[in-house]
Amino acid sequence: MRMTVGKAAGFALLMATTAALAQSKPVAGEVAEGSLKGKTLTFASYGGIYQDGQVAALKEFVDKSGVTLLNDGPTEISKVQAQVESGNVTWDVVDTADFPPYVYCGSLFQKLDFSKIDISNIPEGQVSECSVPAMNYGVVLMYKNDTYKDNPPKDWKDFFDTEKFPGIRAVDGSGDFSGGLLEQALLAAGQPIDNLTPADIDKGIEKMRTLGPDTIYWKTGAESQQLAESGEADMIVMWTGRAMTAVKNGAAYTPVWKDWLVVMDQMTIPVGVKDPDAAHALINAYVGKSAQEVLAKDTSYTPIHKDAKPEVDEVTASFMTNTPDKLKLGFQQNMKFWVANFDAANEKWAGLMAGN
Repeated sequence: MRMTVGKAAGFALLMATTAALAQSKPVAGEVAEGSLKGKTLTFASYGGIYQDGQVAALKEFVDKSGVTLLNDGPTEISKVQAQVESGNVTWDVVDTADFPPYVYCGSLFQKLDFSKIDISNIPEGQVSECSVPAMNYGVVLMYKNDTYKDNPPKDWKDFFDTEKFPGIRAVDGSGDFSGGLLEQALLAAGQPIDNLTPADIDKGIEKMRTLGPDTIYWKTGAESQQLAESGEADMIVMWTGRAMTAVKNGAAYTPVWKDWLVVMDQMTIPVGVKDPDAAHALINAYVGKSAQEVLAKDTSYTPIHKDAKPEVDEVTASFMTNTPDKLKLGFQQNMKFWVANFDAANEKWAGLMAGN
């Protein structure tokens, strides 16, 4: 059947509209040429090899969009709060730890507009109203080879057993508590974790205290790496990226993968940023396949784009967490419980850090 002129025109309009709508949908990793020329964005993260890797991952976005990208940090929620409350928000996109986007969603961090971010290739369950994952990584127990020789620790229970496995422990004291570590402390104390209650927070903190007064609570990832490279601690709770770098630099330590703690940093936009569209564009570029491959190659942190296949060396590959065998061994903290009890747990953790 032949199409009339009117119908043909209508069909052409429909096709043009459909094409325009298709083009308006974001594609992870893509940005229009020169679309942010003359604009400036400030990205805040945690420094070190991690932020260096993030900056490298965003180079294509910067070059193509024309944006000027400034970097700041380290991320501190108190700084985000001060900016939001003063109405002078200078951090446009902020990499945070796992809890803040859940705890402060809508107050410090704005709900993201997912019509501007392509999340189709991010693993299910990792996107929240106010964040997308920055990467996946693990917290592992690293033990000093010379200390334990033929009888090394095999799990977190051994980490908390100071009689069978004596030595100086070093624990992440850089920020908020780790729900996963406190749950492992409870298990080591013989306490079930199937139905956590607020009283279990105290029990977990008390088990942490049994590690002894010589325990080192490191304050930065760089410090944890230095502890490994100098051999100052016998067991160190480390981020996988820092652990990998320490081993590459000659640290004679071995990771324990049983019940490694599954963690992911989060990409967020503070409430009150001056150019939300530009901030969304940065995040959309960051979650792209190519950007995630660059990030993984430079840091060993696991890419969150499902199709990313970074080419990495043997040591880096050994610290990545997305292989089937590693995924089977990972330990997921009870996020719902710890978010609901965030203030209480953080207060008690701060008391432990202060020696109270």
